Amino acid sequence: MLKMKRIVSVSLGSSNRNHSVEIEVLGEKFLVERIGTDGSIKEAIALIEAQDGKVDALGMGGIDLYLWAGGKRYTIREALPLKRAAKITPILDGSGLKNTLERRVMKELQEKNIVDFNEKVTLLTCVLDRFGMAEAIAQYKGKLIIGDIVFALGLDLPIYSLRHIQLIAKLAAPLVCQLPFEMLYPTGTKQNESKVTKLQKYYQEADIIAGDYHYIKRYMPKEMKEKIIITNTVTKADIIALKEKGVSMLITTTPQFGDRSFGTNLIEALIVAVMKEGKYKSYGEVIDVLDFKPRIEYLQPQSNM
Repeated sequence: MLKMKRIVSVSLGSSNRNHSVEIEVLGEKFLVERIGTDGSIKEAIALIEAQDGKVDALGMGGIDLYLWAGGKRYTIREALPLKRAAKITPILDGSGLKNTLERRVMKELQEKNIVDFNEKVTLLTCVLDRFGMAEAIAQYKGKLIIGDIVFALGLDLPIYSLRHIQLIAKLAAPLVCQLPFEMLYPTGTKQNESKVTKLQKYYQEADIIAGDYHYIKRYMPKEMKEKIIITNTVTKADIIALKEKGVSMLITTTPQFGDRSFGTNLIEALIVAVMKEGKYKSYGEVIDVLDFKPRIEYLQPQSNM
């Protein structure tokens, strides 16, 4: 009898969002699990060290190892100890999947007329976290409100051009990546908080709000009628909250396992575990054979017209 494979995402996020589920992938059983450390980097490192060599792949959740602007990569300083804690088992932060799967998802949404980006304004919470998604939307002539400075630093400075964010990143990213990560992104219990500020106006200007769900949630207003959300890590409770706010459509770029969608870091770890057998040589090949499709949910009654 084949041993069940195990994928563990160790996250700096809230432990209230912990979840595990058994799935079958290409005839093999996998246990995929997400463990939050409530913002504790020390605890995350200890968990990674404890699982290293005992699981098939690890995910690094609640923190990015890399930010991207075009072909330029920037490394977040505080993520390096987590990366180095895994000496045997591969550990992934999800950035590789964002540059492959998420581009494909935008293409599918456009070509199947599910979302016409050319007709809509997209608020993308952090382009440096999802440059592949941003480039794909821009390719379809979609108008972007780039929220990197708004959401990471809380400053009322939106950007409207990929070229401009690349120029800003060239100057600022090397310094920003040295800051404590909790200054840039909600970790631990802060992931459960929502703030009421004037920055909420950008949600109203947009038809689509896309990006990391914890950023989306950070300034989300009470009224989100007819908005489309494109994200990945959402729980059953998140979906209920979005429905109550009037969100019309929820799209997750990662597939649903059980009653939730996991983060890109865990799905990338799953793909790497599949590739360890040597049959598949690229993320694209595995995505094709697994037939990963975006999860699309209409949260409000749809007109037949």
